[in-house]
Amino acid sequence: MKPLTLNELPAFNERFSHFKDAEFRSLNIISPLHIQTTFAVQDSARAYDWITITLEFNGVSDARLLENSRLYLLDISDGANIIKDESLFAFGIGECYNISTIKSSSCYIIANTLKYEEGLY
Repeated sequence: MKPLTLNELPAFNERFSHFKDAEFRSLNIISPLHIQTTFAVQDSARAYDWITITLEFNGVSDARLLENSRLYLLDISDGANIIKDESLFAFGIGECYNISTIKSSSCYIIANTLKYEEGLY
């Protein structure tokens, strides 16, 4: 897993087109403070080829999660967003550009740190 920094965050969101039309593959609760999510996304750095991205959130302070059996029902046509607010990373499904809109999302995670890993589709 590679840590995602504040400086890398805008390019990361842009590279994966803010997760537009991504497929939510899995959501794993490792512990109450440690959650992993996996998505199939198009990667602009690879000529928009599909890859798998795993996001690892540590120090989770707030979340609204769905059961894995319901993930396929989640509409991600508007994408998702990851923002950095003060010392927290916040991830939310849909057009989320601040903590308030993220907390109104159908699925969100707010944590102290964020790491990611790229994998095969």
